[in-house]
Amino acid sequence: MLTRVGLGPACALGVLFLVAMMGLQVASGLDARPERFAGLIVVLLVASAVAFAAEAWGARRAVAAFGAAVLTGYAVELIGVLTGFPFGAYSYSDVLWPQVGGVPMVVALAWGGMGLAAYAVAAAVVPGGGWARVCVGAGALTAWDLFLDPQMVRSGLWTWAQDGFYRGVPLSNFAGWLLVSALVMLVVGRVCGDGGQGRGLLVLYTVMAVMETVAFAAVFEPPDLLVAVAGGITMGAFAVPAWRRSWRR
Repeated sequence: MLTRVGLGPACALGVLFLVAMMGLQVASGLDARPERFAGLIVVLLVASAVAFAAEAWGARRAVAAFGAAVLTGYAVELIGVLTGFPFGAYSYSDVLWPQVGGVPMVVALAWGGMGLAAYAVAAAVVPGGGWARVCVGAGALTAWDLFLDPQMVRSGLWTWAQDGFYRGVPLSNFAGWLLVSALVMLVVGRVCGDGGQGRGLLVLYTVMAVMETVAFAAVFEPPDLLVAVAGGITMGAFAVPAWRRSWRR
């Protein structure tokens, strides 16, 4: 049905996975134990991201870029769990599974899925590539963590050795995110070359920004307007110029 309205097969799959993820996120927000949905939500996010990337870049590049981002994310998470660098001292609970070396596999997958989306945002904002694209992509991916870390901490999926200034999350975490996100942008860019633009991935990034904002503002109990505003404004600061430049082409 979706292919009849002008969407390619991969893009149509991306839309279906995205809609399923949105429905599951709504269900998790209304459930007494939202952490039970986290793994499946990430799987659907990843499926949507890879499908949209395949439509924009071709299946081989999409899978290769995703795999490179996942391996990068997993390697740094493993170093982080073992040494505390670069995020600060933290540990995962046993809620997310399976785990390898104390790192849940869905965490590595999330680096890959949102890494592709953030790279597409950066490619739209900085079509010329280079270090400017890496910096924008790193910022776009780190902006998502303004939602992610407070949500996961309140759900008990991981804990910090010491409380930080932002809903218990230390400043070192965001410095680490910028560093790792830049690495993810570099490896994805190495696979994609001068490409990387894809409106499906922009839709995914925007949907995540809107849904997380609404969830923290009105769905989660208790609501958290600080996180809703901080995350919504920051992700929006990357999504809006990406859409503006995308539509001008």
